[in-house]
Amino acid sequence: VEAIVQLCPLSLNSSMSPFPLLRVLLLMLMLMLMLLVWSSEGIDNGYDYEIKGSNIELNSEKIIVNIGGVIELISRVGKEQKTAMEVAMEDVNRQSCYYKLAFNFNNNTHRNPSTIFAADLANSKQVQVVIGTKLDAATLLNSIDENSKDVPIISLTSTASPIPLSQLIQMGNDVTLHMHCIASIIHHFNWRKVTAIYEHNNFFASHSQILTTLSYSLRRVNAEIDHHVAFPSMTLLSNPIQTIEQELIGLKNKSNRVFLLIQSSLEFATLLFEKAKEIGMMEKGSVWIIADDVATHLDSLDSSVTFNMQGVMGCKTNFMEMSQTFKRFKFMFRRRFGLEYPEEENSQPSIFALRAYDAVWTIAYALKNISQGNFSLAENILHSNHEGLSGKIRFKERMLLEPPTFKIVNVIGKGYKELAYWSLGHGFSEKHEVVDTITSTTSGGSARMLLGSVDWPGGLKTVPKGWVYNSTEGRLLKIGVPAVDPCPQFVNVSHDKTLNETQFTGFSINVFESVVKRLPYHLPFVFVPFYGSYDQIVEQVNNRDLDAAVGDIQIVEHRYAFAEFSQPYVESGIAMVVKVKPDRSKETWMFMDAFTKEMWLLMAGMHLFIAFVIWFIEGENNSELKSFGAILWFSVTIWFFVHSKLHLLSFYVFLTISSIWLSAMAE
Repeated sequence: VEAIVQLCPLSLNSSMSPFPLLRVLLLMLMLMLMLLVWSSEGIDNGYDYEIKGSNIELNSEKIIVNIGGVIELISRVGKEQKTAMEVAMEDVNRQSCYYKLAFNFNNNTHRNPSTIFAADLANSKQVQVVIGTKLDAATLLNSIDENSKDVPIISLTSTASPIPLSQLIQMGNDVTLHMHCIASIIHHFNWRKVTAIYEHNNFFASHSQILTTLSYSLRRVNAEIDHHVAFPSMTLLSNPIQTIEQELIGLKNKSNRVFLLIQSSLEFATLLFEKAKEIGMMEKGSVWIIADDVATHLDSLDSSVTFNMQGVMGCKTNFMEMSQTFKRFKFMFRRRFGLEYPEEENSQPSIFALRAYDAVWTIAYALKNISQGNFSLAENILHSNHEGLSGKIRFKERMLLEPPTFKIVNVIGKGYKELAYWSLGHGFSEKHEVVDTITSTTSGGSARMLLGSVDWPGGLKTVPKGWVYNSTEGRLLKIGVPAVDPCPQFVNVSHDKTLNETQFTGFSINVFESVVKRLPYHLPFVFVPFYGSYDQIVEQVNNRDLDAAVGDIQIVEHRYAFAEFSQPYVESGIAMVVKVKPDRSKETWMFMDAFTKEMWLLMAGMHLFIAFVIWFIEGENNSELKSFGAILWFSVTIWFFVHSKLHLLSFYVFLTISSIWLSAMAE
C-alpha cells in the first residue's frame, strides 16, 4: 500500500545545497505556502471544516477524522480486524500532514456486534465513516435517519447481493463466488449430493440466502443439497456441545458423507470438528469442505485444532504474501497483536485483517481526493482504484469489482498443503497457469491431476464415494428374485447341493450386479428367491417385505402403481400382429427350405461326381451313356431301378450312399 498524503515538507538532502541558511529559508518558504493553501481551502478560524455534511474537528496540527468501528471484540476475527485497523491508522497518521484518523470502537462485549450502535454513530454525527461487520441490513434500513444518509458505512462481511442501502459499501467479496468454488470441487470428484452445515451469525441479509446461492451453484454441476443443518449462533446456545453432538449423530445415521461447512465462526468450527472426531465422522469415507471464513484461519490454528481436521479441504482467499508491503504489515501486525492478545498462540493475519487494513486506507485515499472534486466522502470511496493487501480495490454497485482467486488447500499434519488455485472464468489452475475453464470445470484430465493427491479423512488415499448405505441395524438389502421363471436366460435360480447354497444366474442378475459395481457407494445386499407370481413379488416390494426385485418383470399399469421400475434394459418397441397372406410363389420352392444353400450345392456336386464316375467306367461299353443327360439320369435312377448293363452296380450304390452320408455329416 502506497503512502497517500504526500503533503509533508520533505527534508532536503545536503547535496542539494551546501549552505545551511539557504535550506532554512527554503523550509520557511514552504511552510508559508502551506499556510496559504490552508487558508485558500476555506478553513474558518482554523477549527471547522465540512466534508459534504460531515463535521471534521481540527486542532492546531491536523484535521481529526473520527471512524466508528463495529466489530466482534472478543472473537478471533474481531481481534484481527481491530489490530489491523489500528496499524493502518498509525500508517496513515504518520504519512499524512492534513488528517489524523481516530477510532471509536464499540464496547459491546457480546459476540454479535450491535447494528444499532452503528446506526447511532451515523445518526449522531459522532463519526464521519463507520467500519463494521455482521451488520443487519433490515435494522440499518429502519434505523438510519434521512439526515445521516451521507455517512458511509463500510461492511467487511461477504454477501450474496448488494444491500438496498445507498450509504452501505461492501468490502467483502461476493459469496456467490465462494459457492461456485465449492461446487467446482464437488463436480470434480463426481459427487451428486451434499449435506450443508452453517451457523446463524448474521453474515447475510437472510439466512435462506446462503442455501439458495449454494443450491444454484450445485445445480450448475448436476448436484444437489441432500440435507442441511442450521445451528444457532454460539451465543444463543445454552449447551453448544450437546446441541452439536446431537445434530452430528443425526447426520451420521444418514447416507450422505459429503459435508460442507459453508458459514461458521472459528469458535463454532473448532467445536464442530472436535465432536465430529469423537463420534467417528472423520473416518474413511467422509468428506469435509470448509468455506473461506474458516479456511482463512488455517495459518493461525493450534495443532490441537488441526488434529481434529485431518483431511479437510478448504477454499481460502489468495493474496500476495511475498510483497514487501505485506511483509511490513505482517511484522507490525504480529508485534501489536501479540502484545495486546497474549492468549492467542498464533498471530498470523488472515484475509479479514487485510480487508480491515485496506478499508482504512480506502478512507484515507477518499479524504485525499475530497478536495479535488465535488464528490462526497462516500462517492470518493466508491471511486477508489488502488491496490490493497487483499487485492484490487474497485467498486461496482457498492461491491468489490475484482473477483478473488481461491487457494484450494488440504489440512494435513500441523498445517495444510496447497492443491491448486480456482478463479472465476478460468477454473482450476496451478501457479496461475490456466488449465481448465468454467464451462468444463474440473472434468478434464489436467484439473483431475491437480486435485489428485488429496489426503482424505482417515488417511484414505482414494477418492471417497461420498455415499454409504447406512442402517443402525446393519442389515443387508433383500433383493427378491423370481424362483420360477419361464425364461432361464434372464433369471435362473438353482441350488448347488455340493456347496449347499442357492445360485442366481441369468442376464437380469448380471445387469443388476454390474449396476451395483458402478455405484459411487457401497451397497450390501442379498438375493432372496421368491416362489410367487410376478404381481406378488411387486406387492412384496410395496409392503417393504422386500427392498427391491430383480428379474424379467414386465412394466404394466397395475404394477407401476405399487413400485418404481428402472429403465428397461432389454430393447423393446411397438409391434403389430397381422394375418399372413399366402404367397404361392414361395410355396412352389418351399422344399428348398429342407436344406441350407451350402447343403444343396454339396449334394449337386456329389451328384455330378457320381455321374462322372459312371461315365468314366461304363462309357465305352454302354451305348446308353453317350449323352450327358443319360449319365445324370443313371446317377439318379440307380436307387430305384436295376440296371443290368452296369458292370459295377454295387460299387455305384456304395458310392452314392457314401456321398449322402458325407453330406449329412457336413450338414
